[in-house]
Amino acid sequence: MSDVPNRIADLSPERLALLSKLLRQRNGAAQKRATIPRRAETDVCALSFAQERLWFTEQWTNERAVYNIPLVLRMRGPLNLAALEKCLNEIVRRHEVLRTSFRMLDGEPRQIIAPALRAWLPVVDLSELPEAEREVESRRLAEEQSQEPFDLSECPLLRILALALGAREHVMVFTMHHILCDEWSMKVLISEVSELYRGFSLGRSPALPQLPIQYADYAIWQRQWLEGAEFDRHLAYWREQLDDLPVLNLPTDKPRPLEQTFRGATEAFSLPLEIAHELKDPDRQEGVTLFMTLLAAFATLLYSYTKQSDIVVGTDVANRNHVETENLIGFFSNQLVLRVRLSGEMTFRELLERVRETTLDAYAHQDLSFEKLVKALQTRRDPSRSPLFQVKFVLQNDPPAELELEGLTLSQIPFENRTAKFDLLMTIINQKQGLTGAVEYNTDLWRAATISRLLKNFETLLTHVLADPDARLSDLKESLHEAEQQRQLQEQEAAKNARLKKLSSIRLSVSK
Repeated sequence: MSDVPNRIADLSPERLALLSKLLRQRNGAAQKRATIPRRAETDVCALSFAQERLWFTEQWTNERAVYNIPLVLRMRGPLNLAALEKCLNEIVRRHEVLRTSFRMLDGEPRQIIAPALRAWLPVVDLSELPEAEREVESRRLAEEQSQEPFDLSECPLLRILALALGAREHVMVFTMHHILCDEWSMKVLISEVSELYRGFSLGRSPALPQLPIQYADYAIWQRQWLEGAEFDRHLAYWREQLDDLPVLNLPTDKPRPLEQTFRGATEAFSLPLEIAHELKDPDRQEGVTLFMTLLAAFATLLYSYTKQSDIVVGTDVANRNHVETENLIGFFSNQLVLRVRLSGEMTFRELLERVRETTLDAYAHQDLSFEKLVKALQTRRDPSRSPLFQVKFVLQNDPPAELELEGLTLSQIPFENRTAKFDLLMTIINQKQGLTGAVEYNTDLWRAATISRLLKNFETLLTHVLADPDARLSDLKESLHEAEQQRQLQEQEAAKNARLKKLSSIRLSVSK
């Protein structure tokens, strides 16, 4: 820490201004936040605002598995199933939220917390099948497990399944409902399994630090804290920011259904290493974060597709602003609405400055839950679209948690949930070796080929803005249009050559 003053002295004026603003916001927020107290002992509690939204959504949607969160792991080595089951039961004991169900009481949804709950680890033995069939069947069972709906009125809302492919190879399938957890929670779960398994597998009784509060304590505190002057202060900002909010009209391949659907698919991608390295180069950042640069590029991409000068995008924040919440499993994450106003005459550098201010202001008012905001704004609900925004952009700066179990080699199996909560969701993961990501999209709106072209256009756009950050947005849009036309011509030529080759092959076969 001794070099911190020197490092601050070396900051550019832009970065120093950004650091100052962030520190002012953090200090101001910290002064306003009180410690979250323990509730009086009760097994029936109000829902958090985020839980309440999901609960009501579950009541009217027919696609009940859309909020299932699956985690599929391959384990190679001598797995101690009894020790693993002990781990899971200890975690269920520690975290009340894993013993929680949700029911209507006196006209209001309530958390019902069971005093105790036994977690079972069922095992399906696939080792008698031929090797190729084991893989197919394990994927089928994992998909079946992850797609099975939960009944929110009955706990547990966590399912675990062990698939034995052999004596030293297993596939573990964890499925949890989003009403209990978020991405951060999955890291907490993985971390605790790792710590507990080490002790149980060696015959010891490991002990994790006692949790200072439970999720229900946070839910009660949140409802009390977001009242009065604090609520009014945040709401005043969002009312002004979201006044006369436009709808983002991305061109679709298919007519939009009258009611929002959740059928989806995912396309993974990796940005070229040279683009990733330039984006993460500190000398290029000019007082903005990687998220802000990528968001500005994404907004430019949407501008080029829609020709709209008022772009609305959603994003996620962890919303774990208290030390008591850091090691809890629970649904804390919040959604922010980022509104970017731009014009063709703006340069990308000017857009970056606007995105920076918009993002920092939104972070300063992130404590107002998205659910409370939607209700307070009383905007006209369009059943064919998600409220306030339909497109989302997320940057995950933290690498995925690594599960380390004694004597085992583990790897996460990529798993597609075949659902889409929004029209389009782009997620980029900032890893040491580069930038990877995925686009989750609604298959009732777009075909896979359209999403592939969108990703290629995003990569082309990043190449252009890195080469010339002072390019006008209108010129960037035109460059994308020309690149898209050239790509289509190349694809048509390739398809034509393929048809000719096939026809030639047929003629040759006939002549013989």
